[in-house]
Amino acid sequence: MPHDPHLADLLRSALARRADLIEKRMFGGICWMLHGNMLCGVESGRYLFRVGPALQAEALARPGAAPMEFTGRKMGGFVWVAADAAIDAGLDRWIALATRFVGALPPKGVRAEAAGPVQPAVSAGKPTRPRRASRRP
Repeated sequence: MPHDPHLADLLRSALARRADLIEKRMFGGICWMLHGNMLCGVESGRYLFRVGPALQAEALARPGAAPMEFTGRKMGGFVWVAADAAIDAGLDRWIALATRFVGALPPKGVRAEAAGPVQPAVSAGKPTRPRRASRRP
């Protein structure tokens, strides 16, 4: 999604006081990640917020909001918001709504950490890719 640098700067400013976010280029645009999960993004003329299925109706009731479609299919839990409407309502309100959902998600990478430490494997004296340590005693 090609982005509008001015809209990206506005969203970046609204997110500036948060140390728990990472800015990442995705799909030709810019997204912000909270603990590895997409929180919001920007495209030309509109913003993207991940609000989750339970908050989607609330989000779509706000002015300028529309469901996200990707390759002709609706993507549940994601909404596009026209830039003017998002700015008029306050980007902070949209960020707070998205944070209610994304903040409750487990951080990315938790499953791999829960599986145990990675240990190197050796096969016939040749190094192979690392395998997970067995949980068995």
